[in-house]
Amino acid sequence: MTIPSTTLELLARQAIELPSWAFGNSGTRFKVFGSAGTPRDPFEKISDAAQVHKNTGLAPSVALHIPWDKVSSYSDLKRHAEDNGVSLGTVNSNTFQDDDYKLGSVTHSDPRIRQKAIDHHFECIDIMNEIGSRDLKIWLADGTNYPGQDDMRARQDRLHDSLSKIYERIGEGHRLVLEYKFFEPAFYHTDVPDWGTSYAQVSALGDRAVVCLDTGHHAPGTNIEFIVMQLLRLGKLGSFDFNSRFYADDDLIVGAADPFQLFRILLEVIRGGGYANPDVAFMLDQCHNIEKKIPGQIRSVLNVQEMTARALLVDRDALTAAQKAGDVLTANQIVMDAFYTDVRSDLADWRESRGLPRDPMAAYAASGYQEKIEQERVGGTQAGWGA
Repeated sequence: MTIPSTTLELLARQAIELPSWAFGNSGTRFKVFGSAGTPRDPFEKISDAAQVHKNTGLAPSVALHIPWDKVSSYSDLKRHAEDNGVSLGTVNSNTFQDDDYKLGSVTHSDPRIRQKAIDHHFECIDIMNEIGSRDLKIWLADGTNYPGQDDMRARQDRLHDSLSKIYERIGEGHRLVLEYKFFEPAFYHTDVPDWGTSYAQVSALGDRAVVCLDTGHHAPGTNIEFIVMQLLRLGKLGSFDFNSRFYADDDLIVGAADPFQLFRILLEVIRGGGYANPDVAFMLDQCHNIEKKIPGQIRSVLNVQEMTARALLVDRDALTAAQKAGDVLTANQIVMDAFYTDVRSDLADWRESRGLPRDPMAAYAASGYQEKIEQERVGGTQAGWGA
């Protein structure tokens, strides 16, 4: 066996949170494509997410997005998740789909609109209390399109003021997780464009405010693993949103665009103590526009598992010795040998030994679940972007 038992023990601790919105219809700014069997409400999203965990053992929790996942009873939704073998996790806010937020939400110059955005986050915190969630994740579309449109310094001050009010409301067992994105939908400047801005803002709040790193939210050529290292070093890496990008924020299946980048990121996570660490949440943030939703999520968590297994195979002692000796080629070879190791058969054997399908993709296809939901979910309004 290529994978030693000690590595398998570490892999058994891996948990990857799924996004509820991955199971709805989504698309580009040009078109959102409908697909058969798409959930019509948050309960059906949770049922679909549970299929991923059932077939992989990797996805025990599901993140919610408010207001997309608003329900009349969150206790009922929590019970439904538990009945399906999963739990409810991170609560994500939404301040980018209301007309009032066209020129900003928590950074808006109008105090009424800022307070509206703050109140929305208060609502999210109330939901967190109901479902037992730890993290409030905030991604902001706030920014400007033209030079001179607004005062960038003043927007940072307003951002700090708004985040401070939200942070004051979260409980002792909660965290505020601030995501960054270098552009889109704002094109001249974004109020939280990079890890440094996110770090500066959360550091000013307190220990329970941390950074979310979305792997698709970087300019081409960015050394993401360096950012991972730095945030781990500073104790401020709160979570990952795993996905892939070819050009911009494509939200594609993680590992699809650059498997080696995913490997390098996970190598640094392990090196920095971020793996199987409750303070660093592994999450997906993906949209399946042309592929089926559940198999897309299964493929995604398996990609993360496989690259984690490879990263865990790096001979750390040999690598450290080569680095100290200044042996550049040997150090690189040690890393590359681990990356090129094919662990798929070993992982299949290991899954089988744990009572899981050897091939989760094939097992799901053979289960009949996809055909069942396509037949049953005819009529009603499909969940999708903005719903």
